[in-house]
Amino acid sequence: MTDRTRRVIIDTDTAGDDTQALLLAAVSDRLAIEGVTICAGNVDFDYEVENAKYTLDLAGVADSVTVYEGATEPLLVGHDYADYVHGEGGLGGERFPDTGISSGDRYAPDYIVEHAREHPGELTLVCIAPLTNVALALQREPDLDSLLDEVWVMGGNANCLGNVTPAAEYNFWVDPHAARKVLAELDVTLFDWGVTVRDTVFDGDTLDEFTAIDTEFGAFFDEIAASVRAFNRDSFDRDETTQPDSATMAALVEPSLVEESDTYHVAVDDREGLTRGYSAVDEHRVTDGEPRTTVVDSFDTDRFEAMFRAMLHGRPPESGLD
Repeated sequence: MTDRTRRVIIDTDTAGDDTQALLLAAVSDRLAIEGVTICAGNVDFDYEVENAKYTLDLAGVADSVTVYEGATEPLLVGHDYADYVHGEGGLGGERFPDTGISSGDRYAPDYIVEHAREHPGELTLVCIAPLTNVALALQREPDLDSLLDEVWVMGGNANCLGNVTPAAEYNFWVDPHAARKVLAELDVTLFDWGVTVRDTVFDGDTLDEFTAIDTEFGAFFDEIAASVRAFNRDSFDRDETTQPDSATMAALVEPSLVEESDTYHVAVDDREGLTRGYSAVDEHRVTDGEPRTTVVDSFDTDRFEAMFRAMLHGRPPESGLD
């Protein structure tokens, strides 16, 4: 348990599970969202922006949390979307918000740097998108690591299969140059695809329970989960979803969900080819690279599920642990 209110900037490519991560943060009494930054990733950029604003509005915090628009393309490579998983628009394929809410007046990487400078040591950066915005922030402020309290990243695949190619997880594959820079220059806690598939899976029975919850959040989860369930049934013959982004956020709400972790040197392959985006995790410490990436190895599935259930009912997620 923790009594600390953690101040967070959330960097997202808002679709699917990103929205549930935003909801978890918005309704928790333990997190204070300072701002939300949008990065090229899952779906068309304009959809991502509106999806974030819609989600914050659904949570009742759109008046107090500003959305800042950032990189619309990766640093050096072409951009491929994941709308085949999340549906056109990113919210299951049926909802296309047009909120009328204005974006912030600063470019997202500039906002990250300026806010970190204004509040040194007080902010946690939560990265649940490709890392383009963060890499651009580092170009502007090489001392960003010392200005931030913590940096959490959902991405990479720690010595396991990827989810977009056999070698790579989607966020790192989309912008491998950004991922390489961020992991080389920041002290990061990494919630990777391996712990995602081991410890954040909701099976069909759990999904049926959650999508039947008679709240606005429950109905919203039903919409965004439908396309992912269909994709997993068609591709893998499994009725399930994974929750990489919301699980990352839950670990910030309740740090004891992280059961095991260790710190390694992690390098990302930024070359084109079969291994683009591969995250090489030096578990046996055979390289001379500096160990500065803390990799989450084990995560408490049951308590996370209880927190998610509480959130869908509109309660602070930490109340699910009572």
